[in-house]
Amino acid sequence: MTTFAKITTTETKLFLRSPFVGVAGILLPSVLLLAIGAIPGMSEPSPAAGGYRFIDAWVPSLIVISLAMLALQSIPAAVATYREQGVLRRLSTTPVHPVNLLGAQLLIHVVVALAGIGLVLGLANAVYDVPLPKHPLSFVLTLVLGVVSMFALGLIAAAVARTSKAASGVAMIAFLPTMFFGGVYLPRPLLPEVLRRIGDYVPPGSQPLQDAWVGTGVQPLQLAVLGGFAVVGTALAARLFRWE
Repeated sequence: MTTFAKITTTETKLFLRSPFVGVAGILLPSVLLLAIGAIPGMSEPSPAAGGYRFIDAWVPSLIVISLAMLALQSIPAAVATYREQGVLRRLSTTPVHPVNLLGAQLLIHVVVALAGIGLVLGLANAVYDVPLPKHPLSFVLTLVLGVVSMFALGLIAAAVARTSKAASGVAMIAFLPTMFFGGVYLPRPLLPEVLRRIGDYVPPGSQPLQDAWVGTGVQPLQLAVLGGFAVVGTALAARLFRWE
């Protein structure tokens, strides 16, 4: 077993000892889906939702919830805790480079996020007959860029915070706008036009996800902007990151 595999196994066991974040990341979006779908009128076509059902338009927002919780709350707190406890500093003096630990944390959280997203897609289709993505390749590409950009923002928060409490505070700077523009607090069709246009291009890309899902396909500019967030965010996180 490689060093990375051993660290990933250990980190998975530690993650499962405090399963709240993992359970919330997987189950919370699906619970919200079932609750919102039970509201009268949510499963009926609406002019305010562009002729689609509100439940169809809201599924991408549930993806935002899962990614925002894990990328902007859990990851920054976990990495900052390791820095605060001196784990990263001690690892940096051993042959086991701390990047293995960061990679393991990222892998675990991404797997949990994808599991939650997969559960939402399956339930939405089975329970409310929400169609599967009309443009699966565009959907997958948008999702990949959204995942990378969101976790890059989380690592930026972890890079500049010395304690877990500070990391959570810094991450809130991105967490609240992400949830707002992603249509979590208020369905995107009900937002003012200017706010919807801003939300079209911010991570994790709820509008491109919806366009790939029920629309005519993702606009190249939306993918380009998401790609820019992913590249610049990753580069900035790597530049700012300190082991101690």
